Amino acid sequence: MKRDAKKYHSGFDDKLKPRISVDISKTKDTDDLLRQMSQSAFGGKKVGQAVDTLVKMITDKDAFVVMTLSGAMTPAGMGLLVCEMIDRGFVNAIVSTGALMTHGFVESTGRSHFQHDERMSDAELYEKGYNRIYDVIELEKNLDDVEAIVKKILDGTKPETILSSHLISEMLGDWLVKNSKGRGILKSARQKNVPVYIPAFTDSELGLNVALYNRQRSVTGKPQFQFNPFLDLEHYTELISRQKTLGIFTIGGGVPRNWAQQVAPYLELITRRIPELTNIKEIQFKYGLRICPEPVNWGGLSGCTYSEGVSWGKFLSENKNGVHTEVLEDATVAWPIILQATIQRLRKMGIKKINKNF
Repeated sequence: MKRDAKKYHSGFDDKLKPRISVDISKTKDTDDLLRQMSQSAFGGKKVGQAVDTLVKMITDKDAFVVMTLSGAMTPAGMGLLVCEMIDRGFVNAIVSTGALMTHGFVESTGRSHFQHDERMSDAELYEKGYNRIYDVIELEKNLDDVEAIVKKILDGTKPETILSSHLISEMLGDWLVKNSKGRGILKSARQKNVPVYIPAFTDSELGLNVALYNRQRSVTGKPQFQFNPFLDLEHYTELISRQKTLGIFTIGGGVPRNWAQQVAPYLELITRRIPELTNIKEIQFKYGLRICPEPVNWGGLSGCTYSEGVSWGKFLSENKNGVHTEVLEDATVAWPIILQATIQRLRKMGIKKINKNF
């Protein structure tokens, strides 16, 4: 079939937006740069659009924003970005891996992570108590020191207390508020009343610390602490059910992402199967921003699109005012840039902090 050149459209005929060339000579800050990038192409376009989505999400006065975290973000040096987002009121709840919070707690207590020296073999690292996370070192001594702090906290807790991850996060946060001078994720979360959930709590050094503490108590015949993960699920579900609008900011994927998102199908099931619970209402996520290099074609949850989440009832579709952006990049590269540009844009809007009451 031969096309008729006389019928070719100009682009403007169909209201297409011209693609612009990024001109750094016309940028004064990161926000200016990313505004231009949002009108370019490929990964750069998505990074620019991420700022647009994040600003819309956090400035929506009704939007309760959940941050989900996975990957070794704290030993990689991204912990203060989390603190910044909490302190500025950008996020209202956090769902995280236990390892990320463990390593973050290490830094919050004033201890350090180190860069890996590639001349040292992994066998040598083991003998010296150096735990390698790609190109970062976590000291075994750091983890031993954290275990001693957890023991002290649990020593001061009534043994009949039923533990959950958000309760333990509060206890650790309280300890940091009283004993640490610097910034810390759990410290900021406690000060801003932001609940922190760790759904796979036993898959972490913090979880092992509690398990070791219980074993030590069993040796002496003392009662062990009980841990009930359903307390986390119901606490989070009740909190989400009260909201008017939901947003989610995801770094990586894994268990934290799905645990946070599945609250929407859970609420739908509750209202359908237990209609007498009239205080529970359905709600789906309107806003979504994901920074994760995982592609969709592997079939895992970390890479699944927001569109796929629409089919599960987790997200509002775009034709129902859903606002979604997915940045397929290493978070250690994209996240600092996106956050800095967001802060700059808010400053231009006359906003230093986001104040919401939930």
